[in-house]
Amino acid sequence: MIGAGVVGLSCGIRLLESGYVTRIVSRDVSPDTVSDIAAAWWYPFLAEPVEKTTRWSIETYQELLRLKHEFQLGFITMRKGVEYLVEPSPPPKWSDGISHFRILNIDEVVEGYKSGWEIEAPVIEMAHYLPWLMERFLMLGGDVQEGFISSLSEVEGELVVNCTGLGARELCDDEEVVPVRGQIIYIEQDPGFGRFDQRPENLIYTIPRRDVTVLGGTAQRGDWHGGVRESDTVEILKKCSVLWPELDRSKIVGKAVGLRPSRSEVRLEVDRSSGKTVIHNYGHGGAGVTLSWGCADEVVALVSRMNQQ
Repeated sequence: MIGAGVVGLSCGIRLLESGYVTRIVSRDVSPDTVSDIAAAWWYPFLAEPVEKTTRWSIETYQELLRLKHEFQLGFITMRKGVEYLVEPSPPPKWSDGISHFRILNIDEVVEGYKSGWEIEAPVIEMAHYLPWLMERFLMLGGDVQEGFISSLSEVEGELVVNCTGLGARELCDDEEVVPVRGQIIYIEQDPGFGRFDQRPENLIYTIPRRDVTVLGGTAQRGDWHGGVRESDTVEILKKCSVLWPELDRSKIVGKAVGLRPSRSEVRLEVDRSSGKTVIHNYGHGGAGVTLSWGCADEVVALVSRMNQQ
């Protein structure tokens, strides 16, 4: 396997649980992966095709709840959030697969919006979750090797699972993979519930965690800049204040930037063009955490199917 972000670690765990000897090779491991920056509110965002990502996201929702309760993971919390809509819309297809979903009453909709809904979904603190995934991977007998892979042909093993995210642009010569830059702000103030406008051109979110609330955001397609832009900070605070007027700027404690590995569609398929059997699993956009376990199960199903042929 290549890649030790949330997608790679989830796949590695599932393969080990299914009895496959598994090694992860990765240039970066936590806390230096893109996954470490994820605000990590469960929500299918910037991920296609919808018919598949809906199924993968619901499967991941169920698995996150199972992990939370079975392993008593305090860093996975269930929080309510409200998404505001500029135009009324039918409920998303994933709404039937989660425990709480309701359409807002008109008096609950803030000025400038016409509709919305409330959901309850997992919020995952990545600074704790990624080390936990790595520990579980190692406990199950997995092996991790840090290193840079320049060609799929140089990876040892009968099967390669490619979870390289943005790195797949060069590794697979896949120009469909592009960064969607996300800048966030950390603030020590709890809004009580999350507030969201999920339109990429006006992306707003306030995601409450136990330690901080994550404010965002940006969805700047094709932007490789990894540093914090003060102009984006100003714009994020301006937008978030519309949905959360009580926001206290004196409580800001940090800022960060992550480059989402976006693609027209998630690439999850078997590929033998490199002379090796490769299962690609990348291009999850802003929904790596949200799709991680569903995609991991799909990878295992593909491996099982190949072994039966």
